Amino acid sequence: MALSVILPNFPSNSHSLSPSLHKHHKHHSYLLNLLTKSTSLSELKQIQAHTLRTTCPNFPDTLFLNSRIFHFSSLHDLDYTFRLFSQFQNPNSFIWNTLIRACANSEGKKDEVFGLYKSMLCDGSVMPDKYTFPVVLKACAYLFSIFEGRQLHCHVCKLGLGLDVYVRNSLIHFYGSCGCLDEARGVFGEKGERNVVSWNVMIDGLVRMREFDEAVRLFREMQMVFEPDGYVMQSMISACASLRSLALGMWCHCYVLRELGCEVFERMKKRDVHSWNSMILGLAMHGKAEAAIECFNCLVQEEGLVPNSITFMGVLAACNHGGLDVEEGRRFFDSMVNEYKIQPVLEHYGSLVDLLGRAGHIDEALDIIASMPMKPDAVIWRSILDACSKKSGGLELSEEVARQIFESEGVDCSGAYVLLSKVYAVANRWNEVGLIRNWMTDKGVKKEPGCSSIEMYGISHEFFAGDTSHSSTKEIYELLDVIDKRVEAIGYVPDVSQAPMVDDHELVDGKRHSLRLHSERLAIAFGLLNLPPGVPIRVFKNLRVCNDCHNVTKLISKIYNVDIIVRDRARFHHFRDGSCSCMDYW
Repeated sequence: MALSVILPNFPSNSHSLSPSLHKHHKHHSYLLNLLTKSTSLSELKQIQAHTLRTTCPNFPDTLFLNSRIFHFSSLHDLDYTFRLFSQFQNPNSFIWNTLIRACANSEGKKDEVFGLYKSMLCDGSVMPDKYTFPVVLKACAYLFSIFEGRQLHCHVCKLGLGLDVYVRNSLIHFYGSCGCLDEARGVFGEKGERNVVSWNVMIDGLVRMREFDEAVRLFREMQMVFEPDGYVMQSMISACASLRSLALGMWCHCYVLRELGCEVFERMKKRDVHSWNSMILGLAMHGKAEAAIECFNCLVQEEGLVPNSITFMGVLAACNHGGLDVEEGRRFFDSMVNEYKIQPVLEHYGSLVDLLGRAGHIDEALDIIASMPMKPDAVIWRSILDACSKKSGGLELSEEVARQIFESEGVDCSGAYVLLSKVYAVANRWNEVGLIRNWMTDKGVKKEPGCSSIEMYGISHEFFAGDTSHSSTKEIYELLDVIDKRVEAIGYVPDVSQAPMVDDHELVDGKRHSLRLHSERLAIAFGLLNLPPGVPIRVFKNLRVCNDCHNVTKLISKIYNVDIIVRDRARFHHFRDGSCSCMDYW
């Protein structure tokens, strides 16, 4: 229905008829209601024309209605907004701010913002307020207008708005965006209120200028007073990538997943295939294979959506991480190729090969590799070598696979040496284990040190294998002694095959000692010492959890009645009451 049809037929210049105040107010309310429902510039113009024809210009409700018309026009057509602005005899601060904001949000008009600000000052009838400066400073930051921004800072101080948190945040953002970190620090350090945005923009400015160490330090301070949000996590992930800080980067990634997980998905009114893919991948990462498969079935059967290549990456990962029947993985792979006509990529083949290898179907996995239309990468070969390391025999195959890895990644690949040493250790070929260690020493290849981090009251604590640098080292090692006695009392026997890289002269006791000093055990002990009963212990590790630490962590969860979540390089492990979500399949 055309808007002109539903507009009331008030007589022209009805204000000359001096209608009652009640009638005027009712008419203005009606027009305002129409304005809020308008969806196009054409409807807006009809309402504006009708307002001019049927309302008293100086009536307070009319002034408010005109300001709302002006605001709505600024969202639709900037040229029309300028024409409306010229009709205001004495525009108030709201009108000026609306016009300035409209220009600041327009790609082609940002360079006019500071000129409008000067016009506002020259007008003299109204002064800029706390709503003016954030908009103008944002435009100056976008244009790197340092001189103009500094003038604005002087005006802020002159007008006594320096303590307003929103103005201060805009100044920090301006200086940080323009690379003026000393000025940004100065505003940030001034007395006054700080909200989460204050910390976000300061940290973002540091990251922009590649002051990554200081950004991380400030982030740790922020955690003491505010819960980080998605904005600052984005900055921190960039900082971690530049610093190559895997542990903190993994912590940031997992924090984001925790923020944007199942609850957000359940609240979504409309879910597309990308939303479902994120959910399936997240469930797979946490070892919830059945739930991931259920999501896939809902996507196809209930939502009627068509899965894509990413969907099947998630489903195959769920089969792999969840220890599902190999036949389930084969079925999904065949469905992807034959039913949905999706051409498998390297990641699909990699998941299937890993699934088959973990289940002991190494020959079938090799057949898949041979049938691939592309060259296998080192990740696929490492899956085969890892499968060989979990059972005795197959030394000749393992050596050939290791050669393939060295061809793909070079002889400096420490992971291949470690996996091959595990193969020899499982076969009790300790002389070969020693030879590998010597090879690594001769070639200068260093095994990546294990590092685990744990969040404690908003602060991340890092531990390396055998770490003695933490302030709580004495208490941690005393608790490890207690843990050793308690787990041995219920039948724990160390799996020394997971400590093959110790010196040849070390005996079993030495291997046991090296295992108990793995970084995740130090982090878990620290968590037991400091977290209240009932609070889960969350640990993030840069390497895969070894068999022995996995067994010990299961026992700790039972003995101390605590939930322990360990995110290693491959996936999440949820330990509870003596068992793990991965069902010992990782």
